[in-house]
Amino acid sequence: MRIKRLLLLLLVFGLFGSLTVRAHHGNAAYDYAATKTVKGIVTEWVWSNPHCLLKVDSKDEKGNITHWVFETSSPVDMLRVGWTATVVKPGDEISVDIMPTKNGTPVGRIRKLVLADGTVLNATNRYTL
Repeated sequence: MRIKRLLLLLLVFGLFGSLTVRAHHGNAAYDYAATKTVKGIVTEWVWSNPHCLLKVDSKDEKGNITHWVFETSSPVDMLRVGWTATVVKPGDEISVDIMPTKNGTPVGRIRKLVLADGTVLNATNRYTL
């Protein structure tokens, strides 16, 4: 009887634990219905788990610079869709289609990246709408 209780307890905690880990990957901050295009200069490309980050400086029509941070999936996922650790480097001119945040901060989730030579890289097929 004690073994059954212990197994039931482990099962319940195992299910609860897996749900909390899954909750980390929520994207409620992003507006999935919207796409914003940002053109700018790469300042940093962070090829790292759990998410790769692309940092870009973009000028508005008045010349003011906005420092953007864009998120992608993990390096393993990005390799599967053609990205690499050296796909961009600081100083590269790019155009990025993103899912912007709902609150308007200069943060977004990348839908696709267009390099200066016209090469198009989709971030993942999961987020393409």
